[in-house]
Amino acid sequence: MTIRVVLTDDQPLVRAALQMVITDTADIEVVGEAEDGTGAVRLTEELAPDVVVMDLRMPGMDGIEATRLITTGTGSTRVVVLTTFDDDDYVYGALHAGASGFLVKDMALDDILAAIRIVAAGDALIAPAVTRRLIKEFTTRPAASPPRRSELDGITAREREVLTLVGRGLSNTEIAGELSISIATAKTYLTRLLAKLSARDRVQLVILAYEAGLVATSQ
Repeated sequence: MTIRVVLTDDQPLVRAALQMVITDTADIEVVGEAEDGTGAVRLTEELAPDVVVMDLRMPGMDGIEATRLITTGTGSTRVVVLTTFDDDDYVYGALHAGASGFLVKDMALDDILAAIRIVAAGDALIAPAVTRRLIKEFTTRPAASPPRRSELDGITAREREVLTLVGRGLSNTEIAGELSISIATAKTYLTRLLAKLSARDRVQLVILAYEAGLVATSQ
């Protein structure tokens, strides 16, 4: 099936570059373009795309608010934010708003296409190295609210270990190695955590691990 995408960026050159490479891709189609968050929300309501590639800093409605409106709507559209490594505050805000991952503007175009496919398939895209960077950034700041440990009461000790490792940015393979379990078992634990914590995807598990105080600043 063809993945239907809306591109949102206030820079026409960025949209043109993505449009050009997607034109030569059989399984991805650009169905709309927007230059701000308001346009992205409107096109999502009209076109029901599979994925919105969302810039963060735009005039008018920014990418964070647009992401929140899209992911809390009635459709199944998923959002991948488009950012730079200098936008950590914006990235965290967008992930918290419901984005399923992010792309970096200087990524190779083929990698961006792969990321769109990953998110369209229902997975989350958050690179372990960037997860660690974000956690390091935000665990050094005063918490806005008390840790939400009560939300973890229904998980087992082993599941808590897995959640902690997810929060530290480890992949399933790394988690399996850390706990001396198979990759299949690691995936099973991840599936259970998603269900028990009512998390949309791996990104939300990372955020929950941070907010529950499972990830220490030293990590």
